[in-house]
Amino acid sequence: MKQPNQIRNIAIIAHVDHGKTTLVDAMLKQSRIFRENQQVAERVMDSNALERERGITILSKNTAIEYKGIKINIVDTPGHADFGGEVERVMNMVDGVLLLVDAVEGPMPQTRFVLRKALERGHKAIVVVNKIDRPNARPEEVVNETFDLFVDLGATDEQADFSVIYTSAIKGWAGTEPDRLAETLKPLFERIVADLPAPDVDPSGPTQLQATLMGYDEYKGKIVIGRLNSGTIRRNQNVLWMRADGTSQPLKVAQVFTHRGLNRIEVEEATAGDIIALTGLGDVGIGDTIADPDDPRPLPPIKVEEPTLRVTIGVNTSPFAGREGKYVTSRKLRERLYLEAARDVALRVSDTDSPDVFLVAGRGELHLGIMIENMRREGYEFQVSKPEVIMKRIDGQLYEPFETVEIEVTSEHQGAVVELLGQRKGRMQDMQIREDGMVFLQYLVPTRGLIGFRQQFLTATRGEGVMNTLFAGYEPYVGEIQTRNFGSLIAWESGVATTYGLHAAQDRGQLFIEPNTEVYEGMIVGQHIRETDLEVNVCKKKQLTNFRAAGSDDALRLEPPRKMSLDDAIEYLADDELLEVTPVAFRLRKRYLTKSERKRAQAVKKEG
Repeated sequence: MKQPNQIRNIAIIAHVDHGKTTLVDAMLKQSRIFRENQQVAERVMDSNALERERGITILSKNTAIEYKGIKINIVDTPGHADFGGEVERVMNMVDGVLLLVDAVEGPMPQTRFVLRKALERGHKAIVVVNKIDRPNARPEEVVNETFDLFVDLGATDEQADFSVIYTSAIKGWAGTEPDRLAETLKPLFERIVADLPAPDVDPSGPTQLQATLMGYDEYKGKIVIGRLNSGTIRRNQNVLWMRADGTSQPLKVAQVFTHRGLNRIEVEEATAGDIIALTGLGDVGIGDTIADPDDPRPLPPIKVEEPTLRVTIGVNTSPFAGREGKYVTSRKLRERLYLEAARDVALRVSDTDSPDVFLVAGRGELHLGIMIENMRREGYEFQVSKPEVIMKRIDGQLYEPFETVEIEVTSEHQGAVVELLGQRKGRMQDMQIREDGMVFLQYLVPTRGLIGFRQQFLTATRGEGVMNTLFAGYEPYVGEIQTRNFGSLIAWESGVATTYGLHAAQDRGQLFIEPNTEVYEGMIVGQHIRETDLEVNVCKKKQLTNFRAAGSDDALRLEPPRKMSLDDAIEYLADDELLEVTPVAFRLRKRYLTKSERKRAQAVKKEG
């Protein structure tokens, strides 16, 4: 067992894509965690398939290394604003942070968010200026900008007096001067041990641990991860589960694990200060306290910022329902959604008037999109509504969430982006022209205006624009926003799409499907060039006759259909549309499938 002064608990925080996971990789490799001949994947901490595909960290994960007899527990956190709930709760578990900043980009919107959370907890930081080997690196300016950020966020004198380490995480180099890097991370390890404090805990007190992260193992069941704040905990020990609502229940710890590298090592006993994992604790939720039955001392519950966006998720009601999914009933759907809410404190799930439909609220489109994609891959089949923002009424006035949007574009695309944001009620806060000719724009935009914006933004900038968003708070409602200028092309009968039918339909807009795709009445097969919806017969076949003109049988030319990702499909949805999600495919559809039902619904809406 390590004594508290032989332990350092640190979180690595940064804006998305500034190199957190790559740095953890290098730290693991240099601490001799892996065998010499062991094959190790790149970004080994991104264990989730979705994380590898998208190149982002979604779930916080912890690992541990040893340096000169000191155990360093490291928590790799997400960099995207939608997963801020992960960052907020991890701050309860650590005593210091490594703040990674890109040597070219400097502090970005999410840097501000994660640093604010660390400073609010009173944590000390080491600033790591990463990617120092990039051609346009500007280390001095970046350090000055980071210092200004510390001051803006109300850092204490001690917090603002931070150490700076320069690194190239991908090479595994570090140094205290930007132009003199050692070919190892030794300077970084030295700073961590010297500058970041050991955990302030009471080894002789009663057992006290807060459940901060959750894991799951097919054989061991639920795994509760947290820092042991006081006392010791051993295998088969009786403990008291203290819930946030004040109720409690006796439990017995089955196994105790500590971390070494990527592995959990089973131990007989763990002492205060270490980050440990426990099994056998049943339904313990995040924020609950595991305490000593003879001297129970609850810890304050973990508080995270409220969700800003919600969707409805319900049982699939399309004509293809039940054909492709493994779990299709409302009972299975409800179980899975409430399990997700227990694991993710930033997510809210509630029942609705209908037993087949559930309301799910999260931090943003990506937050909800990742959950939907994970469920799809697990075999669930369901339908999703268009995301809508969560309004608040303050002193009788309606308020809505706003986001700070930072954009980098070339000067030729600046006008198109300014026009798009103007249509969505965005207010310009700042504008700068960089030395390399790039234009930097900062806007305050209603969250409503950003639903479906990313696709239009990428089209307007030909894929060259960079956009980052961060929740800025609630402001008075700004009125109606037109976010979609086009209607949908709707299949008017069930059947199989033909080349002949699609060729006739493609003159009316952009298609989403290709020939031989099975469709049903009310399914969306494309985007109309006008604002209204249009029904098209994509299953129409050419009538055969005995007469042929020269060249009449030549193949009809079809434009390639627009291939949508799950995120694109969620962004595309209108108020009266749903997304049918199955393990095999996802299909856009109208909420009311037949023309008569849609007319009736429109009439009711007008009367209302």
